[in-house]
Amino acid sequence: MDKNHLKPAVRLLTKRKGYFLLNIAGLIAGITCSLFIFHYVSYEKSYDNFQPLSAQIARLRLDVFQNGRKELQSAAVYPAIAPALKKDFPEVEDFCRLHNASLTLSNTADGTKYNETKGFYADPSFLEMFAVTISKWNGQGLLSEPYQILLSETMAKKYFGSSDAVGKKIISESPSFLQTYLVVGVYKDYPANTHLSFDYLISYSTYDRYLQHYGYPARFSENSWEFRDFYAYIQVRKGIPFEKIQSRLPAFCEHYINNRDEKRNNNNHDELYLTPVRDIHLYSDSFYEAGSNGNGQAVTFLFIIALFIVCIAWINYINLATARAAERAREVGVRKLLGAARADLIRQFFAEGFLLNTVALLISVVLFLVFVDFFDSFTGKSMTVRPLLSAKYVQLSVTLFLSGSFLSCIYPSFVLSAFKPVTVLKGLFKNSSQGILLRKGLIVFQFVISIVLITATIIVYQQLNYMRNQPTGADIRQTLILKGSASLPDSVYHDRYQSFKLELLQTAGVKGVTASTSVMGNEIAWTRNAKRIDTPGASAVPLHHIGIDYDFIPQYSIKIIGGRNFSRQFSTDNKAVLLNEKSLQLLGFQYAEQAINRKIIRSADTVTIIGVVADFHQQGLQQQIKPMIFLLQPDCRNYYSVKIQAHTINKTMSSLEKSWKEYFPGEPFTYLFLDTAFNQQYKSEILFGKVFGLFALLSISISCFGLLGLSAYTVLQRAKEISIRKLLGAGVWNIISLLITEFTRLIAVSFIISVPAAWLIMNRWLQDFAYRITIHWWVFILGGFIALLIAASTILFHTIEAAIANPVRSLRTE
Repeated sequence: MDKNHLKPAVRLLTKRKGYFLLNIAGLIAGITCSLFIFHYVSYEKSYDNFQPLSAQIARLRLDVFQNGRKELQSAAVYPAIAPALKKDFPEVEDFCRLHNASLTLSNTADGTKYNETKGFYADPSFLEMFAVTISKWNGQGLLSEPYQILLSETMAKKYFGSSDAVGKKIISESPSFLQTYLVVGVYKDYPANTHLSFDYLISYSTYDRYLQHYGYPARFSENSWEFRDFYAYIQVRKGIPFEKIQSRLPAFCEHYINNRDEKRNNNNHDELYLTPVRDIHLYSDSFYEAGSNGNGQAVTFLFIIALFIVCIAWINYINLATARAAERAREVGVRKLLGAARADLIRQFFAEGFLLNTVALLISVVLFLVFVDFFDSFTGKSMTVRPLLSAKYVQLSVTLFLSGSFLSCIYPSFVLSAFKPVTVLKGLFKNSSQGILLRKGLIVFQFVISIVLITATIIVYQQLNYMRNQPTGADIRQTLILKGSASLPDSVYHDRYQSFKLELLQTAGVKGVTASTSVMGNEIAWTRNAKRIDTPGASAVPLHHIGIDYDFIPQYSIKIIGGRNFSRQFSTDNKAVLLNEKSLQLLGFQYAEQAINRKIIRSADTVTIIGVVADFHQQGLQQQIKPMIFLLQPDCRNYYSVKIQAHTINKTMSSLEKSWKEYFPGEPFTYLFLDTAFNQQYKSEILFGKVFGLFALLSISISCFGLLGLSAYTVLQRAKEISIRKLLGAGVWNIISLLITEFTRLIAVSFIISVPAAWLIMNRWLQDFAYRITIHWWVFILGGFIALLIAASTILFHTIEAAIANPVRSLRTE
């Protein structure tokens, strides 16, 4: 682009300020939106890509089958699997295992104590495989000996302040023993864009010592093919595809797992699968995930939306540029008569288009940089990863901008440069039918996308409201959850807890107190197999275990549909269990009363079924209700559920904290509100709805920029026709109807095309939910009506202005 083309382009754009502003506004909105979405998508797809070996690492997944039906898909596996793979598969270069380490840690020197949940027992190989950067260490082998701990820099500062944490001791308190760990090193805070989030790492051999304390044999955490609670990762040799190993895993399972007596006798079998570590965040949704993962399908939808939005902006440019053909026809005719070649005109029109696009891009980049922190706050993401776009998405953005600018300029340039000067200057020029048809087609495309987005936004919010308002089967309202006492020995805990509970029940504003090993919203990791003993050849099935006290069922208003609850009047209830309806069906009982007083075997213990409770949602409605079994554990200490009155919450909280410090001095007072925590499970869906809704609004707004310009030029081109109609007696409403009808037809065509597209897209999205809404026909009508209303409002100003204009002004030049 030389100055001979640039100067006229600048002159023309500044002269036609209305045209310039409409075009530039649409392009800025489209490019800015696409930059924000690319920023979000780039971050979501960056998970675990920062690790140098990430392309060679895969996590093992275990699928558990019962009678040929998959009962469980688990991200955790048996600890013996990874070493066996390393031994049998020369393609496996290394492996590592992790086990969750939720502990109460303290620095006794200054009394610092916290409940910690973001930590793992880890093999030493984890540090190199996952690129953990050690900033300080004491020269010893890291995580090579029992009772070693590594702290993140933030964690080290939290417990030891500005002093050097290396070589210091940190204490872990549990009910049965006190454990001291040696801080052997400090590592740089691990990036946030990973499926693993951890503040500390404890040597893996420590966990084996922990198990031995509770009666497990030595090296159980190395040799067990029964204890399914470990994350296992393998590192394959460079250049080896995961598929090569995956194809041999069925034979591996048959040899090591499925030929065991427990599997054969119960008609069970397991299958192993590899999940590339880069795919875990977006494409893994298994039981016992290490954290809350994203949704690959939602991210793909947003990426496609970004492409559509910027395309809509470029369509505006094409429409507005070609709609002005009649206005620029004389200019082209004069230029050609003065000697301008068609190639010169094409370069001129290209210069105008690229100038407009470049200005829009520069402004969009500035807006993106200014508002990116606000956008991150809006999406709830702490995107500290820099650059703001990965190299892949920078390249994509540049390619998209150049190709989009070229394609959006090429058609107007060739159309405008093709005018014949004699025809134009004689006043015989008319817009071609092909050009008019193209513009209408582009408008239809714009509104198809807009109606799909509007309809999709309505469906997303319907699904969110359905999940948040659907009865869960348990009353979680006004429930405060306290993290239970972790350090008192069992001999002291019983009396201390009962006294604490009694005092809480006497506190104003407290309506009930109960203890359990898990609460609603938490995934139950305690799973064991159980089977009936009254049916020869009965198969063992996996059940999710939860320990509760006598008050749990009535306090949560969980319905008993057969038998009874645990009762202090029955001393044998310590050998009794409750089932939910799912586990009832899985064990082969036809109805609740049939199961009462029947015996089942779980973990080698024989227990009696005394009651059946109605199914309730332990987790969000994205998940199927799990088969659950309830055991009586009146002294369980994991969680205390306190039912409180809302109007006295501040005073009640103060009383609770005071009582806590009295009965559990030195232990952290950790709490959360259950309904808020439960709704956090819908965080990704809520975010998807917010982002989807925002960009749906922006999409139709961009479409309206073009529609506004087109309506102005349509009115201008039909000004004399309107004037004649008015002189012949047409009223204002007749003129308005005439002008709006043309655009209404285009919206109607858009609606017809958008309905099946929206249904297919949203039906696929809803398939990710175990419990979902039905898509009703009126949703599509509403989406189309909203688009029509917005479009009509956009063109109404120019339409009314034309309808009430004095016809003499248009005709006096004739």
